[in-house]
Amino acid sequence: MTKLPRWADVVLVPLICLAIAFVFCGILIASIGQSPVVALTSMITGALGTQTGWGYTLFYATNFMLTGLGVSIAFHASLFNIGGEGQATLGGFGVAIACLFFPWPHWSMALLGSITLSALFGALWALIPAWLQAKRGSHIVITTMMFNFIAYALISYLLVNVLKPEGTMDPATARFDKAFNLPKLADIFGAVGIPFSKAPPANIMLFVALGLAFATWVLLWHTRLGYAIRAFGKQEKAAVYAGIGPVRITLYALLLSGGISGLMAVNAVQGGAHRLVLNSVEGAGFIGIAVALMGRNHPFGIVLASLLFGFLYQGGNQLALATDPVTGEQLKIPREVIIVLQALVILFTGALPYMVQRPLEKLFAKLKGAA
Repeated sequence: MTKLPRWADVVLVPLICLAIAFVFCGILIASIGQSPVVALTSMITGALGTQTGWGYTLFYATNFMLTGLGVSIAFHASLFNIGGEGQATLGGFGVAIACLFFPWPHWSMALLGSITLSALFGALWALIPAWLQAKRGSHIVITTMMFNFIAYALISYLLVNVLKPEGTMDPATARFDKAFNLPKLADIFGAVGIPFSKAPPANIMLFVALGLAFATWVLLWHTRLGYAIRAFGKQEKAAVYAGIGPVRITLYALLLSGGISGLMAVNAVQGGAHRLVLNSVEGAGFIGIAVALMGRNHPFGIVLASLLFGFLYQGGNQLALATDPVTGEQLKIPREVIIVLQALVILFTGALPYMVQRPLEKLFAKLKGAA
């Protein structure tokens, strides 16, 4: 069987999966008596048709990009880290410590402090599952899944009993100093004369995430550590024979994975809510798994997949409020159906790529034979 070219594996397979997913989404919308064309138009307009829509799409995409990059590093070592949700949750605790207990003189210093502590707490939350996998043989899927629940319980306790300001009922920290608010895209673009909406919370972390995607590419394909991670993931016995230590690579890969996932909290907590609240991660750790799978674990593919899922989230939010442009009546699409639509895209793009890959391999083999 002819192996797919890298460009086809990273770009063509996800696009075909996405097209199939949209076909099924259209069938579902038609089955409840609504127009698939009107629904898709409403999603595109709500997510990409305005500066505000673009801002929210990029804000969500930043979250998914960071968790997707974290998951991908573990995947390259053949480690299925599904603990990004918990690692990002503990990363939010690190952001709260950085912004509540340190008198930073400038937002840039606060950002560096938040990045450092969120990555540190995310990595530490991945350390115990990593050690259990490397030393005791405990399955990484089970341990990281359990640590997601432990992380949520721990943050709930801290917010209710330790970090919550006196006299308030809301399980959340106090708001951070306004001097620590991250520059929004409106501020960044406005500095170069490009007008942009100030409403969405998209901020400088978008560029941090893009820079981290490039750094991840450099790490995995242009460093000795990246080569060791990929070799270990491809064939563990051969990697060990070549002198690559399995314990060391397992620890390194999962610590990097947890640290990058923890960075997601900087965007959501410091850049979005400006305080630590319950469920600040909002499922981004789990979506990062689908993003990494759809992006074929390549940073460039992950960036594109993050934009798609950002579009789905913002477009789905707008679809719940959309109206028919002809009649002016509100579309009667329940929120549950919108969640199913998002789930269908995740299913086809994240979980079923091999359904498309095998026929494409046969097609490329025939084309190569004909050539």
